Amino acid sequence: MEDHKLKVFCTVAETKSFSKTSEIIHLTQPAVSLQIQALEEVYETKLFDRSSGTVTLTPAGEVLYKYAKEILALYASAEKVIEKLTGLVKGSITIGASSNIGNYLLPSVITDFMKTHPKIKIHLLVGNTKRVIELLNSGNIDLGLVEGDVVRQKIVAKKLISDELLVIVSPNHSWAKKKEVSISDLVKEPFIFREAGSGTRQMIEKFLNRHEIMLQDMKVSIVLGSTEAIKDAVENGLGISIISRWAARKESKYGTLRILSIKEEKIVRDFSLIINKNLVSSNALDEFLTFLKAYQFDRLLS
Repeated sequence: MEDHKLKVFCTVAETKSFSKTSEIIHLTQPAVSLQIQALEEVYETKLFDRSSGTVTLTPAGEVLYKYAKEILALYASAEKVIEKLTGLVKGSITIGASSNIGNYLLPSVITDFMKTHPKIKIHLLVGNTKRVIELLNSGNIDLGLVEGDVVRQKIVAKKLISDELLVIVSPNHSWAKKKEVSISDLVKEPFIFREAGSGTRQMIEKFLNRHEIMLQDMKVSIVLGSTEAIKDAVENGLGISIISRWAARKESKYGTLRILSIKEEKIVRDFSLIINKNLVSSNALDEFLTFLKAYQFDRLLS
């Protein structure tokens, strides 16, 4: 079914940006413009007003957006009913996951799911929590798995599992033989942070603020855009950091990093499953959600 142009149109309408739409749906910006131009030729009217430097819907665009959302939902509903009639569950699921979940948990989950559901294709997009929420709001993923706080305007969020953040140091660090450190010790060492927008950074900043430690009190040595980069920097003695226990499994096992808890308080957060309130779920998505909720995550830590 030819719903691609409508998906592009809705994404532009929701992001109010051709460049953001280009990033989200992996088309070049000229290709996005061509899709919109094709729709405008069909309806013989402008769908977006770009005269003020921002992208807003024209009155005709507002009408099309309303019907486009309904049409896309009907496509999804038709597919679901036909699959039930034929008894064949197939299709594709697009998942957005924040980096810790996408890199350290989901690969095992998806591998196990594919063993029993070989006809369902899964596409995984990994980014920080802010990015995953943007993708969900624009309808370009079916579900998200995120760490950190979620603003629940159009989103339903449910706890999946708990996560604990732990201090990591190099095996050559003076703390390497300790099992725990005090909060006051953290400000004395070069500290490596994730980038702004990261769920992990959000949790660390909240934790420090609760203990009256501001970002400017920390000896921030470097800010990096991925947990893998942070682990590598810590291994090479560039500083200490705090990361998810799931992210440090392999390094802890092989002794390339040492893991320490914090004396005064555990940093615990939820990994959350997020879906759009108006989502019309497919049979493939229903199967994956059922599998995900029953999955025994703890065995991955053993």
